[in-house]
Amino acid sequence: MSKKWSTAIILVLLTALITACGSSSNKTTPSDNSGQQTETSAPKDGGNLIIGVGADPVILNPNYAGDRVSLTIDQSLYAPLFQVNNGKKTYYLADSLTASEDSMTYTLKLKSGLTWHDGQPLTADDVVFTINSILDEKQNSMFRGNLMIGGKPIEAKKIDDLTVEFKMPQAAPAFEATLVQLTPIPKHIFENEANIEKSTKNNTPVGSGPFKFKEYKTGEYVTLERFDNYFGGKPHLDSVTYRIAKDTNAANLALQNGELNINYVSPQDAPTIQGTGNFDLMPYSEGRLSYILINEKSDLGVLNKKEVRQALGYALNREELITAAYLSPEYADPAHSFLTPDTLFHTNDVATFDNDAAKAKELFQQAGVTKLRFVVKSGDKTQESIALYVQQKLKEVGVAVEIQSIDASALNSKVYGGTSTDFDLTVAGYIMGFDPDAYSILFTTDNSSNYSHYSNKQVDELFQKGAGEADAAKRGELYTQAQQLVAEDAAIYPIAYTKTIVAVDKRYGGVEEAVLKPVVIFEDLSKIYLK
Repeated sequence: MSKKWSTAIILVLLTALITACGSSSNKTTPSDNSGQQTETSAPKDGGNLIIGVGADPVILNPNYAGDRVSLTIDQSLYAPLFQVNNGKKTYYLADSLTASEDSMTYTLKLKSGLTWHDGQPLTADDVVFTINSILDEKQNSMFRGNLMIGGKPIEAKKIDDLTVEFKMPQAAPAFEATLVQLTPIPKHIFENEANIEKSTKNNTPVGSGPFKFKEYKTGEYVTLERFDNYFGGKPHLDSVTYRIAKDTNAANLALQNGELNINYVSPQDAPTIQGTGNFDLMPYSEGRLSYILINEKSDLGVLNKKEVRQALGYALNREELITAAYLSPEYADPAHSFLTPDTLFHTNDVATFDNDAAKAKELFQQAGVTKLRFVVKSGDKTQESIALYVQQKLKEVGVAVEIQSIDASALNSKVYGGTSTDFDLTVAGYIMGFDPDAYSILFTTDNSSNYSHYSNKQVDELFQKGAGEADAAKRGELYTQAQQLVAEDAAIYPIAYTKTIVAVDKRYGGVEEAVLKPVVIFEDLSKIYLK
């Protein structure tokens, strides 16, 4: 999937609810902190936290990570410039960001005394290097398009060690939404790397966040240890371990046994975890769209025709599908647009194709479609429920659906590697943030994050114009048109705007201060402590 989230991007294309816990021996991983703790009024220092994740990280570099696991780990390894919650900025590495009167120049001030995990100073040089490396076409960064306005690059200039000036080639209303996605990486580590994404230096990352890299054992865990010189104050915990488990049932058992302290849970499993009495279940909106991804490069050779994609929609009933997948409307609202409700200019008033089995059968027969292949993450109950529902409904219109279950790592490689033609459908999701410009990487022609391989030149043009349109009303019209076109083309089948459920061990405090955050669970793990 893609990379940072979007507005991360942040991109994140999410292939499933994350799960966790490996079968590896406790001899090679930190303590699980089992046993009773006495709660005190003040946060305590010490202890470890084990977070469940459903796959190995793809890359420990925030400017190339696009999967939920990598982004979650990178959030603790690398500090952002700032974050935005409910329209309010929280500054991290940055001390301030100010715009000129004409909004053509932005001035970023860094905090003084910042350091990387290896003790080297973090300065404006690192910020400028990060921006320039993203703009370098040879570095193949997914964020490059976000830094190109009207076909011209944003310019980043060092003023002094703590000050960076950004010059816009034209009005760029999405610039701050882009900047919040970009995380500085160390110039002294990467400046001589011909290919940062493929660099072996990503295997032992040097970041600036509250925890620093200690150890990674493939298929088992990634362990981080406290960074005492973290600018936000020494974290309370000694370490954080991300335990890898690719099977949902094993993860749920690990939660119940106290081997995991934090993990995502599906609506189907929430009652069981709640019943232990050991966890607080926290449903929250991530601004996430769950959808059926349609692979237009499938060797079937017909999914690049919108009539066939529309036929898929006609065969389905969105409300039935939501009930099958999420059990309750408490966790999911019906979706029609590719933009989520928290995004500027969102509208659900677009074309939708569903509840017409006769029309679906007619279109499939005209295209000669008799079978489809649906790949899902093994052990993911939500994905499996969606695939089974689709299989049932398409059987009724004469199309046989073969369901293939594979582990999360294999699924990521197949779906998000960009070249696989041996599958037709999968369940995906993304969280892109509040500015619609971030979504351009998913729906513009030949973009590396366009995993459906969708192409419509009108949509490309609308995204390009929207990125540089300063007038809010006109900008809204452009993105409304883009939503209508993507829906008419049935580029994806939107299912629902979903809520995520996180189970947090009651023995840990500081949860509110750490701030629940889309994709990465918590904004700042330095605030979490063992009671």
